[in-house]
Amino acid sequence: MSNIVRLIIACVVLGAAVALCVFGFWGWGILVLFLGGFVLLSYFFNENMIISQWFLRKDNSAKAEEWLLKITDYEKQLNKSQWGYYNLLIGLVESRKSPLKSEKYFKKSLSLGMKMSHNIALAKLSLAGIAMAKRNKREAQMYLQEATKDDKNKLLTEQIKMMKAQMGQMDKQVVQQRGYRQF
Repeated sequence: MSNIVRLIIACVVLGAAVALCVFGFWGWGILVLFLGGFVLLSYFFNENMIISQWFLRKDNSAKAEEWLLKITDYEKQLNKSQWGYYNLLIGLVESRKSPLKSEKYFKKSLSLGMKMSHNIALAKLSLAGIAMAKRNKREAQMYLQEATKDDKNKLLTEQIKMMKAQMGQMDKQVVQQRGYRQF
């Protein structure tokens, strides 16, 4: 359902709640007011994305992808501030299947913008992992530095440390490969 339709339904239901309260049906008015509040809340927070996030936290990416695919046209169905988060979720789901294909979703989520700094740091950390998989150390270091700057609440410090340790291991592998003759 598009966001305009949700907003219209919320206004109608909230208007009905006010009308019920005015005519003396307080019980029904309060109940309809709560229902209108839920519809209005779904304008700002899409239920498919919330359920998808819940399944991602439970490590069930198949179900998360199923709920994300219910959003057919994210530009019409989501609020503009949610577009970056939608691409982040698609990137996280896609990174479990094929990590190199998820790069475009993470970059698009960063270009569309997100409000929470730890989500920006998560996208940049994922891009650093993709750059390491491509053996692009300079780009990986750049994304890791940006991720440490954006992780203001220190939610991703352990993951960033692990990524730096893996980058150190990548250096050792390059030195070992150069030490042997390659025919």
